[in-house]
Amino acid sequence: MAPTAVVVDDHADFRAHAVQLLDAAGYEVVGSCPDGRSALAAIVTLRPDLVLLDVQLPDIDGFGVMAQVEELDADPTIVLISTREEADYGSRVVRSGAAGFITKAELSVQSLSRAVARL
Repeated sequence: MAPTAVVVDDHADFRAHAVQLLDAAGYEVVGSCPDGRSALAAIVTLRPDLVLLDVQLPDIDGFGVMAQVEELDADPTIVLISTREEADYGSRVVRSGAAGFITKAELSVQSLSRAVARL
């Protein structure tokens, strides 16, 4: 059985691109969310193995979602994504507990595999 994934990004075109990438990487995408609130609901309901989570969301940012996931009875691997560089967020990425961080420009099957393999 393929590992499952949820994509969280406020841009529909990017979500569609990420779904194709995850499919190519062997994931079954079970959810696609435009904001943090729907992401939290999807994580609880769908119990994905992986969450590809944008840092900049319209309601709760990715770091806020990460903090709330810690309080849920769920333990997905979370990879943060952003148009900005990891250094722009200082130590927040490391403190968040995310498995990795990938800029949207560098997101690929290989970069995703490297991020998840660090676990």
